[in-house]
Amino acid sequence: METLILIDGSGLIYRGFYAIPPFFKSPNGMLTNAVFGFTSILLTLLAGQKPTYMAVAFDKKGPTFRHKEYKEYKATRVKAPQELYDQIPLVKQVVDTFGIPGFEADGYEADDILATIARLLSKKNLQILVATGDFDVFQIAGPHVAILYPAKGFKEAVVFDVKGIIEKYGIAPEQIPDYKGLAGDSSDNIPGVHGIGDKGATDLLKKYSTLENIYEHLPEITGALKKKLEDGKNDAFMSKKLATLDADVPLNFDLNACRVKNFDVDAAQRMFGDLGFKSLQKRLDELYGTKTNQGVLF
Repeated sequence: METLILIDGSGLIYRGFYAIPPFFKSPNGMLTNAVFGFTSILLTLLAGQKPTYMAVAFDKKGPTFRHKEYKEYKATRVKAPQELYDQIPLVKQVVDTFGIPGFEADGYEADDILATIARLLSKKNLQILVATGDFDVFQIAGPHVAILYPAKGFKEAVVFDVKGIIEKYGIAPEQIPDYKGLAGDSSDNIPGVHGIGDKGATDLLKKYSTLENIYEHLPEITGALKKKLEDGKNDAFMSKKLATLDADVPLNFDLNACRVKNFDVDAAQRMFGDLGFKSLQKRLDELYGTKTNQGVLF
């Protein structure tokens, strides 16, 4: 079966910036930890998964439809330092150098783009692997969609299929929006239901499966829990909507354009040298060698 790897570019940039120590700097002193993390996992995926196709999704600057739904969406998030934003063009340069197409859309997040591509390809005989550090994206896992989660300083990727997600988190992928409808998400300022934490949300979903079913059975719930659910009903359904990925992003997507193809290894080596990535230069050499300037991505 052919394999498509979808990369959550914005999610991995953010995760890499905060997960990797800030001692990765280019020779001119520019912080490059997020670029290093992204590029490291890219090489890991190329070597380990040998994909037929690859694509990267990025957030686009500006408000999304979620901000229109709830003006306080992500309002409490502290603005990332400029050193993170300065690395975004460098990550896009890496993607371009490897000949991988990137996608972004006004009013949507990278997560929505990933969900849309997965939906568009749901009828094809294709294994889809989604590389992300964002738990929200886990909701698109399914029979032919698995999650690749970076580990060990972005040198490895842990695979989560549907069974693995259930075993680790106690809920199925499609229940993640319901879970956030109840527990909320402080990082995105999604309120959820006040007083219902992670365990309470998980226990309710194990019994009732969905947020809608919980409220249909509200008469049989008693005590303080019932009162919390009654008081927080509006926030619960709004929060679920905010947490649900939109799989209908208008995209000009062509799978054939995502086919892994030749790229200029010498140009990649020069770029890694400019960034000070000596270890990645060595890994690139191990993957493709230096006898030719054309790297064939498997």
